Order: sequence, then C-alpha cells, then structure tokens
Amino acid sequence: MQNAFQPSSLDILASLLDANRESAIVVDGARRVVRANSAAETAFGQEGRSMRSRRLSEVIRDLQLHQAYDRALDERISTEVKIAFIGTGRRSFDIHVSPIELDGSVFAIGVFYDVTKLERLEKVRQEFLSNISHELRTPLTSILAFVETLEDGAIDDSENNRRFLGVIRRNAERMHELIADILELSMIESGNVSIQARPVHAAKLVDEVFTSLSSKAAAREVELINRVPQAVRTAADPIRLEQMLTNLIDNAIKFNRRGGSVTVAAAVSDEKVSISVTDTGEGILPDHLPRLFERFYRADRGRTREVGGTGLGLAIVKHLARLHGGGVSVASTPAEGTTFTIELPV
Repeated sequence: MQNAFQPSSLDILASLLDANRESAIVVDGARRVVRANSAAETAFGQEGRSMRSRRLSEVIRDLQLHQAYDRALDERISTEVKIAFIGTGRRSFDIHVSPIELDGSVFAIGVFYDVTKLERLEKVRQEFLSNISHELRTPLTSILAFVETLEDGAIDDSENNRRFLGVIRRNAERMHELIADILELSMIESGNVSIQARPVHAAKLVDEVFTSLSSKAAAREVELINRVPQAVRTAADPIRLEQMLTNLIDNAIKFNRRGGSVTVAAAVSDEKVSISVTDTGEGILPDHLPRLFERFYRADRGRTREVGGTGLGLAIVKHLARLHGGGVSVASTPAEGTTFTIELPV
C-alpha cells in the first residue's frame, strides 16, 4: 500500500510539468483532467476555476484534440494536432498527445506549444516580402522598359533620349531610397541604432528642416510656418529628431493641397515636449489611422504612387520616437487636414 506521505507518480509528473513554460494537460481513461500545469491553467482555465477533475470537453471544445486523446488512451498512439483556441484572444497551438503509463494505469498527456507569435511573425514576414517585391518591381519594370527603348534606337532620338534617361534616373533613385529605408528600419528594429540625447533648440531645428524642404514646398505652393516657441528645448538626438521631422514635414507637403500650409508647433507639459506637424490637406479617414505607422501601409495608394514615397517613413518615425522614450500619434479630420505629434522628454 502506498505511503500517504509518498507522492504519486502523477504528483511527481505534475511537479515536473510545472517547471515547463509550455501548457500540459494529463487526462485519465474517463477523459477527465487529472493534472494540468500552471501554464495550462493560465491558458485554458476559466475565471480562476481549476481544470482538475473536469472533463476535457468542458475545458477545450475541439474535436481533433479529443480524437487525439482518444487514440492515446484507446490505441496507445501518439498524435500531432493543431488547434485555434479563443479565450481572451485567439491563440494557436501545436499539440503533441501521447499515452503514458503511471502506477499501472494509462493516461494521455498533451503538450501545447503556443505558436501564436510565430504565426504572426510569419504573416508579417510574408506581407513584408510581398510588399517589398511589389515596391521594387514597379520602378525596375520602368527602368527595364526605357532601357530597352533606348537600345532599340531611341538613344539616337535627341528629342526624347534625355527624357528617357531622366525617367530611368528617377526610378533608380526611388529604388535607392526604398533600400536605404529598409536598411534603416531593420537597424532600428534590431537595436543597432543608439540615441545620443542632448538639449536641442527645437525652433532652430525646424527652421533647418524647412530650409532643406523649401524647394519642394515652393513647387507645390505650400507655405511653411514655424510656431515653435524659441524657449522650447527637448532632450533628443538632433540627427534623429531632424530625421523624424523631415519625414513628417515632407509628407505634409506632399499630401497637402496646392496653396495650403504646413504648421509646426510645440508645447511643454508633464515633463514632455510635444512637437506637432499640421497640414491643410484632404485628411485621413478614421479607419486608416490605427494602421498608418505600419510598414508599407498607405491610406491612399493611388495618391502615394503619384507623389512618391517608400511607405516606411512613418514606421521609422514611430521607432525613433520610442527609442527616445517618447511616442508619435496622429489625428485627422477629413477635408480639413492632419496633425502628427511627436512626444519627447523635456
């Protein structure tokens, strides 16, 4: 007879499973849960109620999973299954179910590998490859077409050969900008970009950005207005802050109305400096706002093709703002304009 103070094989197994961060559920011949580790209780428990002694079908309702446990108990066969569990959120699991004999009785143990994050990463990877292929293919197709035209005799056409070369150059520059932004974003996301923060005179920096973008603004008849108070200072890497402001102001010019304006303002509150960039463009529909800072996301693809851009600028701004210990947000009113706001430490 087993000593009352001696732990059973199930108890020993449960102690071992608790040391595992993957969920594990042990079921007996009656299909009742006899042991579940803490990870499983967290993942599948309901309102703090323990899974122990409950039927497996009460805990997880999935036919494939139940069949896997049946095969382990009835046929002593191990099975791999995949399920999607909807609790507080949708989660995906790869599950290995195997028979196990303890103290002369047959049980079935299922180990649940949470692959939700892996699937999300794979989806991001696939979307990235799809987007980058499309973004590179468009200018490359144009380059190849005009090179073939020149090779077929247009190079001797004095009226058009320089125009064709200009198209090739512009598309090559577009590819160069895209690759540069991809490398920049990759370095930021991998933690290979460091921030050298120091006091920055915000109004002066905005003036410098305006100077560099003045020709673009003039071409679209867009007025640049600096309303940043001279006294405002912020703790930032001046090169990275200039990069963020250049991205936002450049977008504000490109997506503005002809004859519109771009206003940069700043306010200090709660140990933070808020620098806002406001345009008088067509605005952005509310449905698009939550996704604006995603890589390659465009609210108006047709307009973006017309005015140019890699689709990575806002993603770069978001990551750089976070590296500073701040953030970036957007607010927009259709037909009136859009405001992007960077928050940084004072």
